[in-house]
Amino acid sequence: MVEQQAAPLNAVFHALADPTRRAILKRLAKGDSSIGELAAPFKMTFAGASKHIKALERAGLVRRTVKGRTHVCRLDPKPLAKAHDWLRYYEQFWSARLDLLRQLLTNPDQDEGESDE
Repeated sequence: MVEQQAAPLNAVFHALADPTRRAILKRLAKGDSSIGELAAPFKMTFAGASKHIKALERAGLVRRTVKGRTHVCRLDPKPLAKAHDWLRYYEQFWSARLDLLRQLLTNPDQDEGESDE
């Protein structure tokens, strides 16, 4: 059961792991684009771009519609919100570590166990 719940989030992180796919999402955040338009900055073929789009579709991050011979892609940000929620849980750990680092850098003579009082 845990595996089934993790699968969509795994697909999102897999899709985000590739810099080309992150760039495609950034472009789609500005508005819908055809696959040809998305491929152009990377000098890749339609087939190459389509493989990236398929990975983004599997993650639920992109919706594709076909208008004649043109494939138009649209960003669906909902899966990004789920990934953000997952990351936000760990933010508390980083915040505590960064607060401690700030304290140590501000007061280098103070031991870790001592308090400010």
